[in-house]
Amino acid sequence: MNIQAEKLKLIEWLAGLTDQTLIERVKLLKETQSTQTDWWEEISPAERDAIDQGLEDARNGKVTAHEEVRKRYEKWL
Repeated sequence: MNIQAEKLKLIEWLAGLTDQTLIERVKLLKETQSTQTDWWEEISPAERDAIDQGLEDARNGKVTAHEEVRKRYEKWL
């Protein structure tokens, strides 16, 4: 897919829009896309390291079955 061609098609489509509701929805999409940050960027380096370690453990089979965890912590659930 040629991204430039796709963008031009979208520009042509947008230029022809007359539905005010649809235009407002497109504007809202644009605004939310430009203000959203990835949650990964908002967490601390320690939290990122912990997530990476958990993913590595899972890849290496270092996991505990859900049933076993429920039995172990049943009195707190």
